[in-house]
Amino acid sequence: MEERSRGRAKRVFGFAVFLAVVALVVCAVTQRQLISDQFAAMTFEPSARVVELVDELNLTDAGERTLLATRPTVDASQHFNDQCAGVDHSEQGHVLGCYTGDRIHLFGVTDPRVSGIVEVTAAHELLHAVYARLAEGDRMALAQRLRTEYDALAEHDDALRERMSIYEHLSDTAFANELHSVLGTEVRELPEWLEEHYATWFADRGALVDRFDAYHSVFVGLQREADALEEEMETLRADVENRKAEYDHEVTEYNADAEELEAAVPASTAEQALLDRRRSTMTQRRADLDATRDALQIDIDRYNDLREQLTELSAISSELDRQLNSELAPVTTRPAG
Repeated sequence: MEERSRGRAKRVFGFAVFLAVVALVVCAVTQRQLISDQFAAMTFEPSARVVELVDELNLTDAGERTLLATRPTVDASQHFNDQCAGVDHSEQGHVLGCYTGDRIHLFGVTDPRVSGIVEVTAAHELLHAVYARLAEGDRMALAQRLRTEYDALAEHDDALRERMSIYEHLSDTAFANELHSVLGTEVRELPEWLEEHYATWFADRGALVDRFDAYHSVFVGLQREADALEEEMETLRADVENRKAEYDHEVTEYNADAEELEAAVPASTAEQALLDRRRSTMTQRRADLDATRDALQIDIDRYNDLREQLTELSAISSELDRQLNSELAPVTTRPAG
């Protein structure tokens, strides 16, 4: 009897062990990405700049784990281009980051005028890594919801529609992937369900959008100022050209009348009085023409001043463009991590 009880106990224990092993296997299979990320994050030694990024992005535990699992690099040299060489560069503007081979690579922009651009780019690429880690069914469902939300937002947001137009050449799946990153890092007002989704990785998404707005406003401000200058110049140029044509016509008439008056020989006292009156009128006409010429010169000087301002703005834009162009990065700079 006792042996039978012990046998039954062994079978029960063995079955329990079997169930435990099965549970562990199921858990390992279903959580393999989490386990892999945890291990990759724990064994990764981030550079000082990456540590700064983690702090500045104010990530949740899940966000920090995912970012570190991608072993991110921040590089201000040509090496960045080698790292992102296989990425689709058909979009407008410069490539400042990429997610490829489950790694995030960031271009090390340091210009204080666009402070925050590396952080926002890092968050953008992190969301690509997040998207890639979703189960296929979850990813498809999210893509559909994102597209529906985008269609609603874009109806009243021209800037968002223009922003996403650079991805129109992509497939629906790739478009949704980019949309997932853009909405999470650049759009402030989102529906509650999407805010909850992003809150899994960002503890303060609003601060992230603040960073985007701060550096994006630099480019928007330069463009608006340039547009305003060009509009004023175009209006002023048309006005000056019209007035200059009229002035030239009046000068031609004045010179002809002055030449005729100079050649006139009075035959009587009455004719002399008439010539004197005409000379007085010509003096006033000359004064009016001089005033018109002076006014024209003032506006011409104004136009030239506006052109100089536009040239200065263009120089600033070109300099910023060079700072963001990884193709112009030095070859000798060592990778930052």
